[in-house]
Amino acid sequence: MRPDAGHHLSWRARLELGFDATPDGRTVLAHRLHEGPLRVQKALYPEGPAVCHALMLHPPAGIAGGDALTVQVRVGAGAHALVTTPGAGKWYRSQGPLATQRLNFAVAAGGVFEWLPQESIVFDRVRGFTETTVRLHGDAVFVGLDLLCLGRTASGERLTAGSLRLASRIERDGRLIWSEQGVIEGGSRLLDSPVGLRGQPVTGTLLVAAEGIDTALLETCRAVVPTVGEGGVTRLPGLLVARYLGPAAEPARAWFVALWAALRPVLAGRPAEVPRIWHT
Repeated sequence: MRPDAGHHLSWRARLELGFDATPDGRTVLAHRLHEGPLRVQKALYPEGPAVCHALMLHPPAGIAGGDALTVQVRVGAGAHALVTTPGAGKWYRSQGPLATQRLNFAVAAGGVFEWLPQESIVFDRVRGFTETTVRLHGDAVFVGLDLLCLGRTASGERLTAGSLRLASRIERDGRLIWSEQGVIEGGSRLLDSPVGLRGQPVTGTLLVAAEGIDTALLETCRAVVPTVGEGGVTRLPGLLVARYLGPAAEPARAWFVALWAALRPVLAGRPAEVPRIWHT
């Protein structure tokens, strides 16, 4: 455990991944470079050779004050990659230094990239910033999940201080199709406000950027209802946005997986294959 910035040396970590399609229809992990404690052990093929799964490891198990993590993923034309994590991430409390995470994804025409990390636990007195930038080309497909647990709820912890800033941006052929910025502040009225998080500790967003998100597919997704908590689905030009708010990560993840199961056959031509690590 690294509970705060006063008890560790800050990490500077970088991971680069490149996925390419081969002439025989396989997707291979063609480029892999890491600096510091971020890495991928090996390519996995639970769905067969057309889809490459990768498990991103961060041995320190969390991001503490002063840490700076950068992840770059490139998916080539016609390739299909899915990247996940082996367990919940953690944003630890900080005694002052800012922790940063920057995600940069590029997907070529005909490519599919699914960024499906497990949930992140945000500790009280966090001081962090996370930024996601996605650049799509042609008919590329992107699926991205961001699931946050605010405080260690099993220990009765709430966010009383600190802040986590979030920013996300998606472009297609250089044209902006999504931009969002926000701040979750510990102790703020927004956490309990009926127009904010309503006292719920878990919030999540699924972003799906693709052509072919028509009214029928939107209605199919809207018919999927969380068993616990609240969910809503919205369609924007070239984009589907699903939001969750509730008491626990498990029902949130189950709802997002159900949406993914409805979307993936239409947008990527294959059924949803839940990463095996999610079951361990």
